[in-house]
Amino acid sequence: MVAQAAQADKKDETTVDPWSSFEPYVRLVRSLLPRVTSVALYDAAARLRWSSEATPGPDFHDLVQNAVAAGGADQGAGQMRLLDGSVPVYLCLLRDDLERLIGVVVVVCPRNGDRDSEAHSFPVAHALLRPALECLRRELLSRATLGHFQRTLCSRDKELELLLGDGAADRPPAGGAEELREILRQAVEHVGSSTAALIVPDKHIALLRSKAQRSSDIKLVARARRQLLSLTETRREPLIINELALNSSMGILPYKILSCPLRSALDKSIGVLALFREDLGNPFSDRDARLAGILARKAVGVIEASYDPLSGLYSRPAFERRIRAVVDSGVTRHWAVLYIDTDQLHVINDSFGMHVGDSVLEELGDLIRQRLPPGAFAARISGDRFAALLPTQLDAAEEFAESLRAGVEQLNSVQGESRLHVSISIGVALLDTAAGEVMHSLAAAETACKAAKDRGRNRVEVYHASDASLVRRMADINLVGELRAAIDADRLWLAAQVILPLAAAGSPRWHFELLLRMVDEDGRSVGPDRFLSAANRYQLMPEIDRWVINKTIEMLKPHAQLLAGTSMSFAINFSGQSLKDDDFVDFVLERIRLSGLDPAVLCFELTESATIANLGRAESLIRSLRRLGCGVALDDFGTGLSSLAYLRQLPVSMLKIDGSFVRDSVKDQGAASLVYAIVQLARGMSLTTVAEYVETDEIQALVASLGVDYGQGFAIGKPRPLADVLAELPQLVRPDPPVFGT
Repeated sequence: MVAQAAQADKKDETTVDPWSSFEPYVRLVRSLLPRVTSVALYDAAARLRWSSEATPGPDFHDLVQNAVAAGGADQGAGQMRLLDGSVPVYLCLLRDDLERLIGVVVVVCPRNGDRDSEAHSFPVAHALLRPALECLRRELLSRATLGHFQRTLCSRDKELELLLGDGAADRPPAGGAEELREILRQAVEHVGSSTAALIVPDKHIALLRSKAQRSSDIKLVARARRQLLSLTETRREPLIINELALNSSMGILPYKILSCPLRSALDKSIGVLALFREDLGNPFSDRDARLAGILARKAVGVIEASYDPLSGLYSRPAFERRIRAVVDSGVTRHWAVLYIDTDQLHVINDSFGMHVGDSVLEELGDLIRQRLPPGAFAARISGDRFAALLPTQLDAAEEFAESLRAGVEQLNSVQGESRLHVSISIGVALLDTAAGEVMHSLAAAETACKAAKDRGRNRVEVYHASDASLVRRMADINLVGELRAAIDADRLWLAAQVILPLAAAGSPRWHFELLLRMVDEDGRSVGPDRFLSAANRYQLMPEIDRWVINKTIEMLKPHAQLLAGTSMSFAINFSGQSLKDDDFVDFVLERIRLSGLDPAVLCFELTESATIANLGRAESLIRSLRRLGCGVALDDFGTGLSSLAYLRQLPVSMLKIDGSFVRDSVKDQGAASLVYAIVQLARGMSLTTVAEYVETDEIQALVASLGVDYGQGFAIGKPRPLADVLAELPQLVRPDPPVFGT
């Protein structure tokens, strides 16, 4: 019977056991020495690993222990001993290729009565057993190698699990902060550190976890914080400090330290993940550093996915997850929502450039983050809009909003010869935790914010359920009424922004995008961000699109002969609402045919989202326009994934890369890669590419290097009245046209 209980160590079922059953070798040994009664296998430490007998006697152990203690390396192939003075026992030594002892095979082969008074000598018995012993030796070595490989693979599997696992089973469904705390938990449990700290200064993140929460842990991290950040600022790999130098800048710390740099997608150092072990603990190893590096990369991924890179606040998805976590927690507590809108940021962008507008948003993010009370959190939810959730009553939230509004006024500064005026409008509402749709509360705060803007901006308005309908109707109806009045009084006008090739060689080929403007009742020109949302809500876009097309053709017709045969074109935008209008397609085609203009002078822009949402009508219109000879551009390309599946069936001539990717490309390698991918896609389909929001020379140089054909934005040319552009047509169509639009 095989004595499985004799195994010294109990192995996991998935681990290769080098000392498992050797029953086949017992049969082989008995075929070579028929009188063998038992076979046992010991390891190099004289521990019994396997035996053909259920309970081998203690004399076996003594024989093996004495043989090993006598110096197994000096005994050649082994020796014979007599058990009880008469029973021959052969101790066969097994060695690896380096002559190191790996095991001892004990073979008991008693004499056959009086007929066999002499036992086989050890050399004779060993020669007979050599085939079985050699096979056994090789199998032991193979099993040991497989076991080593399996342990290595298990270790790698754990590392891979740590890398790919999102901790969904253990992580609360909240934003990035809880995910980062989960990473610290893994650092303590998987890497075996006593304390783990995550420090990201720009995001105001300073998280700590230890096996035993002690005030000394906080003091430890506070003491070493600056030095750890300094050590990892230029490093790309984890740093192991198992013994601090006596003159270390961190002083004398009774800890071993594993410090991992946190590097962004742009390879910029943003913080550190630091692990500590007591000085008497095991040293940090390369495997520990590898695991910590995985956790550091996961932390960077969480930070970049959950935090807005410009403001340092939460992104909108992470903010919404945090709100849902608050609601789902079931804790009875009053919460208030703030919706914050930067007043007239487009004026700042147009007057001083997008980079100044970005700096304003960055300062706003810092101000909001610094003033948030304990337990509150905030996010940048769109370009110039922020939101915050405060654990407080409505009146206290209103007081906070007012102090924040007053604080923003202090951000005003001088830019050149002009003064930069910054203000915000804030809407405040209670978070209705009983409502099924938590975003309803954010919409209520947004409604109050719109009321604040309509009532003069730079103010705080509070949403009350009793007059919510009135506030909403006032905001929308007043805006729509103003827009209708502007259409009736002919207070709409067209601006043109130049689009130029990014390649320096050759004469420029002039293209322009036509932009709608409105003159309000006070005679001020306002951009479409002021009125297009109301126009969309109240289905006025088809009427506006018709006005734009009629006005464009009316202004271009006197220049038809001059424009004919040139490569110049004027791009007209129209909306998804117009695509749904049954008469709109016929209207557009008829106006082009009767205009007397070369159709190539006209290019029509449809947004990617509107095109995909109305694919059938969009495809029909695009094919009709292309047959006439007009250009068709797919605007804001890259914001959706579904368009890639339909792009082949849309005969567009141009892709306009969404401006958010272009603007972020100098700071975000992911955005730059996406721009490059769109360029390659367009080239493969023989389409022209245009980069929007080229607001600086740096952006222009980058998108040009990525292969984009044309650029549009502040660095290329500012929007100008279309009438002024048309007055300069004779100069623009010359072989050597002047520099324009700067």
